[in-house]
Amino acid sequence: MTDQMNLFKLSILKLIFLAMLSLVVTSTSAVEKPRLVVLTDIGGDPDDQMSMVRLMTYANHIDIEGLIATPNAGPKKIYPEYIEKIVSAYGKVRDNLALHEPGFPAEQYLLDRISHGVPIDDMEGVGEGKDSPGSALLIDVVDREDDRPVWVTVWGGPNVLAQALWKVRETRAPEEVERFVAKLRVYAISDQDNSGPWIRKEFPELFYIVTPGINAGGGFHHATWIAIGGDKFHGRFDGADFDLVTNEWLDRNIRRKGPLGVVYPHWEYMMEGDTPSFLYLINNGLSVPEHPNWGGWGGRYELYTPKTEKWFLEPETRPIWTNAQDEVLGNDGEWHTTNHATIWRWREAYQNDFAARMDWTILPYEEANHPPIVKLDHPAYIEAKPGERVNLSATSSTDPDGDALSFEWFCYEEAGTRAMSNSRTGVKHDIYGFDQPKAWLEVKTSRVMPPGTGTMHIILAVTDHGSPRLTRYQRIIITVE
Repeated sequence: MTDQMNLFKLSILKLIFLAMLSLVVTSTSAVEKPRLVVLTDIGGDPDDQMSMVRLMTYANHIDIEGLIATPNAGPKKIYPEYIEKIVSAYGKVRDNLALHEPGFPAEQYLLDRISHGVPIDDMEGVGEGKDSPGSALLIDVVDREDDRPVWVTVWGGPNVLAQALWKVRETRAPEEVERFVAKLRVYAISDQDNSGPWIRKEFPELFYIVTPGINAGGGFHHATWIAIGGDKFHGRFDGADFDLVTNEWLDRNIRRKGPLGVVYPHWEYMMEGDTPSFLYLINNGLSVPEHPNWGGWGGRYELYTPKTEKWFLEPETRPIWTNAQDEVLGNDGEWHTTNHATIWRWREAYQNDFAARMDWTILPYEEANHPPIVKLDHPAYIEAKPGERVNLSATSSTDPDGDALSFEWFCYEEAGTRAMSNSRTGVKHDIYGFDQPKAWLEVKTSRVMPPGTGTMHIILAVTDHGSPRLTRYQRIIITVE
């Protein structure tokens, strides 16, 4: 009888595990995977290697279609072997990652998509005779029969992208060039050579996220992306918890965890400057890549033509997605209104998430933590009138590990179009029961810019009580008419 009971218990546990896994499958496949090509000047500052390791742990959230080595600062050399080393380390843990979430690509799949540009920086690497395996790969990716846009994240100079665009414009009819450009989405980590401004000027319809400017003029201090791990060197801002991005934290939570942790280097200036470009694409319930002004782990950006600053290589000639400010309560107890806050406000969540995924590389399912599954009990789009009560509920939210859940409902005022303020704090709109599964608000009518209509973004953050604590989101958009 005892043996039969043990078999019965094992069967029940297996069924529970399969049910949990099916929930995870639903959560990761509900949103269409973005297509991604990475341009990286890996081999110089170790931060590119750090970002590449983190990208590998999210390889099931994104269809990685190209990993292209570009020239790094200094000797103008390219080092695809650094990418190969990290992908090979990923190959050693890929099967373990797949125990926790589905969709991780095979090592060989990623190795086959490693390429490189020409070892020439700036616009000197663009033009007749400057084609490279990397620019050819990028063109092939965009030309594939796939309706999804292609995201190009630029971790160094973008002259591989510039060459691809130059080649297409030289060899195709105008309408074909237009279709090619329309499929591209670019998130660049500032301007690390003059090919970025050239691209934006020559292809004015290209979707482009960037904080313009180069480091020689101090431009990195002002960039949004610096908030991923700045505070002490480039960013020099207050409000974020710096302890979460130190080499000591990374030793404990990343480097000591298996083969992938071994290839995660120590930072020289700051942690992972390139990571916001793909964190922006992660399916966590918060980010909506086609709407940079909505905000997420990769920051928030607005579409306008920025005024020329002295660290720009040249004036911007058209609107781009660039710096925007959020007002956020820092861990120092003070409110901060900066573009940096659009990233560091999520720091605890994205660092815990990385630590957990590194656990996945070495631990069985039952010994690791997994993110909660957030489910609203009502539509995500709501219409309301000023003064009207809006009920909010997410009682159907669950956790695959059976952990307790904490809830936080808040108004992300900057992401909406209804301008509101508060005379005493940075909380722009009161939500009653904000820390409960059920909450409500009354659409405010005071301290609202006329005409009082527009959209309000309400974010639900659900955090489990596992170790480390993991957070997932749902965004509710209330249209006030």
